[in-house]
Amino acid sequence: METLVVFLVTGAAAGVLAGLFGVGGGLIIVPALAIILPKLGTAPEVVMQSAIGTSLAVIGLTGISSTRSHHARGGVIWPIFWQLAPGIVIGSLIGATVAHHVGSDTLKKCVGVGAMLISIQMLADAAPKAGRGAPGALGLGIVGTLIGGLSALIGIGGGSLTVPYLTACNIDMRRAVGTSAACGMPIAWAGAAGFACNGLGVPGLAPWSLGYVDIAAFAGIAVTSVLTAPLGARLAHGLPPKLLKRAFAIFLAGISLRMLLS
Repeated sequence: METLVVFLVTGAAAGVLAGLFGVGGGLIIVPALAIILPKLGTAPEVVMQSAIGTSLAVIGLTGISSTRSHHARGGVIWPIFWQLAPGIVIGSLIGATVAHHVGSDTLKKCVGVGAMLISIQMLADAAPKAGRGAPGALGLGIVGTLIGGLSALIGIGGGSLTVPYLTACNIDMRRAVGTSAACGMPIAWAGAAGFACNGLGVPGLAPWSLGYVDIAAFAGIAVTSVLTAPLGARLAHGLPPKLLKRAFAIFLAGISLRMLLS
């Protein structure tokens, strides 16, 4: 029962963050699963791969709910999405394969460093200076590959990378968040598929696992994350998220330190 409650609360927080900031909530899900999964029978050697693979599977559902809410408000630039998507898929599959061959401790450090960099970026409200607009299909394809690869490697929906990039392309912040939420879907779907395939037959995974995707954890977290993602999207379009963004950044820094020092 305690584990189920943790899953539900984690999913609720991840869903709100997905809608509010255009992120998939992975920076909450991955650290939570890194603590919980060993209690469900996952071996330490594969706990981070399982946490990341499961996080991406959850983000795949959260992204649908969040994207629908942003699309209803005209917040998704679909032409940009379709040009980013092929590279995102390729990059996500590469990231999942790299994670399969990297030790769990190394992956934990990667997640910790990634979380700290994102926290610093959010606290400083740093973003590249706006340029002259988005590049063509080739340029967006290359950018999508980089975003997909880095996101899949640490189990996030890519919003912390996609939103700053899109705003640097002179795209309005709210539409950047909405488009980022849409980009989280191919990141998550391709990444989760990569982790599921690479993890088939790997020893030490919990029962009811599909490769590196823990089905029990996925179901528990997905229930509330899908329900709360529209709430985050409404907040993004109706409230200035600056204070919440800074609070999340501080929380993220704490998570990062715990993962780096543990």
